[in-house]
Amino acid sequence: MTDPWRLYDELIETIPRNVTITAAAVGPRWCRVMSSTGGLGMAYLFTERSRPTLHGDGDLVGRPLREIASRAKSWNLVEAGIGMAAINAWYSHPAVAERDGFAACAANTWERVFHPYSDAVAGKVVSVIGHFPFAPEPLGRAADLRVLERSPQPGDYADSACEYLLPESDYVFISGSAFVNKTMPRLLRLARDATTIVLGPSTPLSTRLFEYGADVVTGFVPSAPVELFATLAGGAPSSMYDHGYRVEQRCDQPAIAAS
Repeated sequence: MTDPWRLYDELIETIPRNVTITAAAVGPRWCRVMSSTGGLGMAYLFTERSRPTLHGDGDLVGRPLREIASRAKSWNLVEAGIGMAAINAWYSHPAVAERDGFAACAANTWERVFHPYSDAVAGKVVSVIGHFPFAPEPLGRAADLRVLERSPQPGDYADSACEYLLPESDYVFISGSAFVNKTMPRLLRLARDATTIVLGPSTPLSTRLFEYGADVVTGFVPSAPVELFATLAGGAPSSMYDHGYRVEQRCDQPAIAAS
C-alpha cells in the first residue's frame, strides 16, 4: 500500500530552502501565508479542537517556507491549515503555476466550477466531497448525485460513506480542504476508477496530484497577494476574485472547455 504521507512529502520537498515567510494569519475562514518570493497560499480553516500543536504559536515571519509547510502533516488541524497554506504559497505563485502548466479559466468564480461537466455527467453516478451549494444545478443530469459532508446537511451523506460510494462512482469531485484533514490520499485511492476532479483554493497546484489519481486540478492563483491577504481577513467575500483568478490543468482527459 502506498504511504499516505508520500504525496505530502513530495509537495514539501519541491519547495526551495531559501524561501521564507513574510506574513501569516489564521481565520476567520482561511489560513494564509505570504512568501518572500511574492506568493500567497491559503487553506481552509478547520476550527474543531484536535491534537495539541507540534510547534507552538510563535511568530512565523522569517521562518523557512519549507519548514512551515511540513506542518501540513500535523494532526492539529489549525496547524495543518497553516502548513497547507505554506505549501500553496509556493505552488500558487503565478510564475510557478504557469510554469507547471496551469491556465486561467474563462469564468473567474467558483460558482461555475461544475458547469463544464454538465453534459459529461448525464446519466452517470457522481459523488461530491464537500457541500457546495452551487453543485446540484449544473450536475443535475447525473443519474445519482451524492454529496458527502463531514457536517451533513439534509440530503447529504456522512463523509464516512466514501468507502462505499466512491468506488462505484463515475465522477468524483474532491474539495482541496481534504488535504488539511488528511483524507485526500485515501479519497484519491477510492476514486481511482472514476474521473476525479480536485478543486478549491486549498488545492496545491502541482502535477504530482495526477500521479495519485487526480484527472483535473482546479485551484486559485493570487495576482495581488497583499490585497488578497487583507481581504481574507473578512472571511470569503466575493472580492477575493478581484485579487486572483481560478486556474486548471487536466491529465490526459478529453478536453472540456473551462467555464
